Amino acid sequence: MVREDLRNIAIIAHVDHGKTTLVDQMLRQGGTFRENQIVEERVMDSGDLERERGITILAKNTSIHYNGVKINIVDTPGHADFSGEVERVLKMVSGVLILVDAAEGPMPQTRFVTQKALEMGHKLIIVINKIDRPDARVKEVVDEVLELLMDLNASDEQLESPFVFCSGRDGTSTLDENATGTDLKPLFDMILKHFPPLEMDEKGPLQLLVSSIDYNDYVGRIGVGRIERGVIRQGQEVLVCNYNHKDVNLRGKIVNLYEIEGLAHVPCEEAAAGDIVCFSGLEKINIGDTVCAADTAEAVPFVKISEPTVEMIFSVNDSPFAGKEGKWVTTRHLRDRLYRELLRDVSLRVEDTDSTDSFRVSGRGEMHLSILIETMRREGYEFQVSSPKVLFKEVDGEKYEPVERLIVDVPETSTGAVFEKMGTRKGELVHMSAMGSRMRLEFLVPERGLFGYKSEFLTDTKGEGVMSSVFYEYQPYKGEIQRRLSGSLVAFETGEAVTYGLFNAQGRGMLFITAGTPVYEGMVIGVSPKEGDINVNVCKTKHLTNTRSSSSDEALRLIPPKKLSLEEALEFIADDELLEVTPKNIRIRKRILDGELRAKARAKAKAGE
Repeated sequence: MVREDLRNIAIIAHVDHGKTTLVDQMLRQGGTFRENQIVEERVMDSGDLERERGITILAKNTSIHYNGVKINIVDTPGHADFSGEVERVLKMVSGVLILVDAAEGPMPQTRFVTQKALEMGHKLIIVINKIDRPDARVKEVVDEVLELLMDLNASDEQLESPFVFCSGRDGTSTLDENATGTDLKPLFDMILKHFPPLEMDEKGPLQLLVSSIDYNDYVGRIGVGRIERGVIRQGQEVLVCNYNHKDVNLRGKIVNLYEIEGLAHVPCEEAAAGDIVCFSGLEKINIGDTVCAADTAEAVPFVKISEPTVEMIFSVNDSPFAGKEGKWVTTRHLRDRLYRELLRDVSLRVEDTDSTDSFRVSGRGEMHLSILIETMRREGYEFQVSSPKVLFKEVDGEKYEPVERLIVDVPETSTGAVFEKMGTRKGELVHMSAMGSRMRLEFLVPERGLFGYKSEFLTDTKGEGVMSSVFYEYQPYKGEIQRRLSGSLVAFETGEAVTYGLFNAQGRGMLFITAGTPVYEGMVIGVSPKEGDINVNVCKTKHLTNTRSSSSDEALRLIPPKKLSLEEALEFIADDELLEVTPKNIRIRKRILDGELRAKARAKAKAGE
């Protein structure tokens, strides 16, 4: 059967190229909202963290109706760390809109997601977005996209993909790069024309591939996926199997069935092949499972998700302040929460370690893991994490490490500083091009070489640089990279920081805390410009005498401290430090809190070398 009334599409692009803003306008012009309805911007970014950071973290489904055709749309993340979200949802769709910024052109994540779409044989529509930017260079970007497609060995049909020129913010589109559109009808018409109707088998036994998992306190786990074959009905008895895990064999019943209409889940009695639906009733359902008819176990192949490249150790908080600020603090709570995250995030790995209090958590990058840490912190969890480490591989007895493709866009005057830093971090320049008064540099650099680089990069480029990276491949180990040249200022005793103690300590380096902050022995309270740690007593008060001098009552002036964000703290911590995370605070501490024991351990390690 041919489904003339249905199209399933995904929107994929690099971060900040305007996917979610374009979806806003598609929903408005597709009749999802009333004309006078007040709707917040980036309505698809529903999570608190997504709205705060202005990024998409989870892929989400929506739909519009145009000329009697229902268009299911999947909005995807643009950050490389969440590319697992993109990989799994591409199985739900049959066509892809590749969004490219009219000024920036194809970026690392554009290459990655385009490659995945080409591998699956999807039809493409290239959308050149933000054509209203003053620095737009539409013709050059069209050529760059064609070069990218040729570089990725696209088929002749994919190379002939149509181009649509849009302004997602204004909600306009046109097929002529020199004209200005008035609405998104040219884009909608192209979707119906270029993406063929779905040819589906409605008569065969049910097959539904689960590509996403949602959760609701009332109905439990909700599976989301496209019906590959047959019809699914509310109350139907089904069998669950998995293509990659033959031991999965569950039986159950579809309790609730929903269709996606705009931003809402609308209950329905049944849905046919080609539809994207949500269902509840199967408590142990997982991403990649196939829901089949009760008498036919035929699993649908699921895409192999790329492996994690970075790991951290999550452990129970054992600092002197442990248990004072968090709601969930025990090993059992931490373990349950981490393993629960695996049900939703296909790119994450969690393993038990030799210690019962610690868990090895692996992900796609620092941001991937930092979002998990921030989410858990807001939920009331208290724990501590180690510094991030890359995952090495052994190939033919040789050590291999993950290498990233890094693209930086900087003013010409800043290129020297970038080259210098890339040299010390084992970066290899592979391409350089001029873009007016700016330069675009492309490097292949070990992933561990990028740890802690972002803040340095912004300083070196005076805040004008733009950098982004995506996993490239595993290459032979590049040698030692010194991660941090600075030392830490470490609290000497437990107590409360006072102005007099901080005033004396600020001459040693930059502080992270203010007066009145509770501290404990072994807590890192600042950074020293020199190598090696310095113990400082920030709880020290001024010695009082019975003599009053003319200058004794003058106020001591403290330099404003540097408040570290979660990402900055993760970039900063050394191998012998931990990050204590609570709902109220983020503290850096030494693994060994006692100063004498720390000195002995350091001397022992030096002797062992």
